[in-house]
Amino acid sequence: MRLGVIGLGRMGANIVRRSIRHDEHECVVFNRSPEKVQELAAEGAIAASNLAELVNKLTNPCVIWLMLPAGEPTEQAIEQLTELLKPGDIIIDGGNSHYIDDIRRAKELAIKGIHYVDVGTSGGVWGLERGYCLMIGGETEVVTYLDPLFKTLAPGRGNISRTPGRDKINSTAEEGYLHCGANGSGHFTKMVHNGIEYGLMAAYAEGMNILHHANIGKQSQNANAETSPLRDPEHYQYDFDLPAIAEVWRRGSVVASWLLDLTAIALLEQPNLEGFSGRISDSGEGRWTIAAAIEQGTPAPVLSAALYQRFSSRGEDEFAGKILSAMRLKFGGHIEQH
Repeated sequence: MRLGVIGLGRMGANIVRRSIRHDEHECVVFNRSPEKVQELAAEGAIAASNLAELVNKLTNPCVIWLMLPAGEPTEQAIEQLTELLKPGDIIIDGGNSHYIDDIRRAKELAIKGIHYVDVGTSGGVWGLERGYCLMIGGETEVVTYLDPLFKTLAPGRGNISRTPGRDKINSTAEEGYLHCGANGSGHFTKMVHNGIEYGLMAAYAEGMNILHHANIGKQSQNANAETSPLRDPEHYQYDFDLPAIAEVWRRGSVVASWLLDLTAIALLEQPNLEGFSGRISDSGEGRWTIAAAIEQGTPAPVLSAALYQRFSSRGEDEFAGKILSAMRLKFGGHIEQH
């Protein structure tokens, strides 16, 4: 299959590399910065200097994979492509678009006979070697046509043991990709996936932080009327080796996971994580997950707390803290402690 790829960031470039490693796939590539295009052309991709050239170099039907930031960049690319493509062509959005945008786009493109497929793509910078977990939304016939591409990009069964009874079920899920349903379902699934990711990451971080502070009893305490004292310093005399704890949890523990594997790597490289500020971004999927939970009336307290913690990490609760401090001063004369 000849595939057009627009957006050659960390994941887009590696999707091209993983595709062209297989003789049955070719990639025509375009990016706003031409350096990325030339870099991949040197590795076997076909360069395009603009969208029109990219479309002209594709075979019938044109299949184009967008790997762009959600929102305006993706919208603009689809709008421009709409003027260049013909009925039967296929646009794949492999970024992190909001599933509601997918539903709208699919309807708009269907009027022109252009097919739209949303693909939630998980794997990060490791996807080149490990493969990408793909959550796909779109028309059954179109997704079936694209199956060879998805099979190439997905990790396959690898050495993961089979879930008992899976041998009786005909599904590509074991291969690492799945047609989840109609348009929007792929990104809806990926949205919830990322919401869960926030919660898992927060749980590891909070647990490690408790271990990190388990030696507080050895430290001098500020004795003042405004701060509750540490009642039993002798209970907190532990100097834990966090890289070693992360490592031992990887071996047979019920909390073992790939996220823990990555945490162990990071702590071994920098036990005190001095290269990090602790400011955590959120790219939208966590917010959309909570919004969906609210509209459904589905409780999601853990995922909500994890999202709000990210806001706090960026100082978004600073003014709230000042309000609390001001109230304490006004009702009780409590002076801030520094």
